[in-house]
Amino acid sequence: MKTYTIFSLLLFFCLSSCTESIQNASQINSLPNIYPDYAGVTIPVNIAPLNFSVVDSGVSRIDVRISNSSNSQIHSQGSQYSNINISDWQNILSQSVGDSLRVEVSTKRNSEWESYLPFYIYVSPDSIDYGIVYRLIEPGYSAYSKMGIYESCLSNGQQSALIENTQFQGCVNCHSFNQGNPSSMSLHVRGPQGATLLQLNGKIEAYNTTTSQTLGSCVYPYWHPSGRYIAYSTNNTQQVFHVQNPKRIEVYDQASDLQVYDTKTNQLLITPILMRKDALETFPAFSADGRTLYFCSADSKAVDANDFENIRYNLCSISFNPESGTFGDHIDTLVNAAAEGKSISFPRPSYDGRFLVYTMSNYGQFSIWHPEADLYIMDLLSGSSLPMSTINSNNTESYHSWSSNSKWLVFSSRRDDGLFTRPYFTHINQNGTQSKPFLLPQQNPRDFYRDLFFSYNVPEFITSPTNFNTPQAIKALNTPTRNSMPPTYK
Repeated sequence: MKTYTIFSLLLFFCLSSCTESIQNASQINSLPNIYPDYAGVTIPVNIAPLNFSVVDSGVSRIDVRISNSSNSQIHSQGSQYSNINISDWQNILSQSVGDSLRVEVSTKRNSEWESYLPFYIYVSPDSIDYGIVYRLIEPGYSAYSKMGIYESCLSNGQQSALIENTQFQGCVNCHSFNQGNPSSMSLHVRGPQGATLLQLNGKIEAYNTTTSQTLGSCVYPYWHPSGRYIAYSTNNTQQVFHVQNPKRIEVYDQASDLQVYDTKTNQLLITPILMRKDALETFPAFSADGRTLYFCSADSKAVDANDFENIRYNLCSISFNPESGTFGDHIDTLVNAAAEGKSISFPRPSYDGRFLVYTMSNYGQFSIWHPEADLYIMDLLSGSSLPMSTINSNNTESYHSWSSNSKWLVFSSRRDDGLFTRPYFTHINQNGTQSKPFLLPQQNPRDFYRDLFFSYNVPEFITSPTNFNTPQAIKALNTPTRNSMPPTYK
C-alpha cells in the first residue's frame, strides 16, 4: 500500500510538471486558426478524436479543454497538436449525443499564454459506419509505383492494407461493396496479372470479364441491393496531356457501354440499348429498390481529342427487372447537363431512396482533374437538383459514397492544396441539408497529411472489418486460370 502511494505521488508530480497553467492567459477576441478546421462541424458519436493543430507561427504549446452541457470535461496539452485521449473522447461523446461540445483553445507564444473564443462541435444521434476503404495512389500521370487498397476504422483511425501491388504485378482499382457490406466485394486489377476479383460469402475468385461482344474488362462496379447483380461499364479510355492549360491532364472515353453481371447464373447481361454506337454510357448505379439503373451518357460524336469541351454527360436512367434480369425499352434523361454547358459523373443514390448525389464539372467524366468540379444533390421525390454549397470548395470535389444509414456522405476533395485528394465527411438530414464537412481524423493530422504524398481514391463505407483474405486474393491473381462471364442478351 505504501509503495502504491509513493508511485501515485510520483505520477502526479510527473503529470503536473508536463502540464502548464494557463490561468493568467490573455484573451484573444477571435477563433483559433486550426488545422483541420473542426469549428462548427457535426460529427457521429463513434468517430475518432478530432485532434488538431494551431497553425499560427510561433506557437510552442497548445492547451485544449472540451466540455459538454453536463459539465463533463476532458483536457489535453501538447507541443504540436491537441492529442486527445481516446477513452476520454469516447466517454464525452457518449454523454453528448444530440448536444454540442464546447472547445476552448489556448496557445503559448513567446512564453505567454493566449486564450481564444470557444467553438462548438455538434454530436449527431446518427452513427457512422465502421470504416472506409480507399485506394492510396501517388498523383502520377502516365506511370504508377506503389499503390494499394486500404481500410481505416473510423472510431480509432487505425489503417490496414487489404492488398498492395508490391504483392503482384498490376494496378488495383474499382473496389465496391454492396451497401457497405464487406462480404460482397468487387475489385478490379489491371496489368500482367489482371482480373476482376469477386468476394462472395468469404470466397475470393478471379474473373476474366473481357468478352468478344463487349469493349473490354468490366470496371466502375455498383452492386444491386439484393446482392445478386453487379452493374459494370466497359470503357475504351484515352489519356492526353495539356500543353497550355491550368489542368494537367484529361482522361476521356472513345467508347463505353454498360452491362450487368448475374452472380447466380454467372452470366453477363447485355442489351443493345446500353451498347449504342452513338452514345457513351458509364458510371452505373442501382436505385435503392433495385428497379432503376442510373448512369451517365454522352454523345459519342462529340469525342475529339483536340476539343474536350464538347464531351458532356447527362444523368440518365433505365428500368431494370431484378426478377427476370431484363432492362427497359427506353432511356430517360433526368438531368440534361449538356444543355447547360455542364457534365455529370458519379451518380450515387442514397440507400433509403431519398436523394442522389452526383458530380458536376464543365466537361468530360474524369472530374478528379477538374478544379471546378462540385457536388450536387437531387431530391428523388421532386426531381430537383441543387449544388451542395455547404460542402463545395474552390477546388475539386469528386468521388463520393453514402453510409449504410444514408445519413453521412464521404467525398474526395482537393481543397487543402489542389494536388492531393483527401476524404471529408458531411451529415445529410431529412431535407438534404449538409453539415460543414470534416476531414478524416488522424493522431497528428497536420504532420500526417503534410507528409503523405498519396491521394485517397474512391472512398467507400464498410459496415464492419473486411477480413479480406489477402493470401487467397494473391493466389487467385498468381493462378493463370480465370473464371469467365459469358454474355447473354436481355
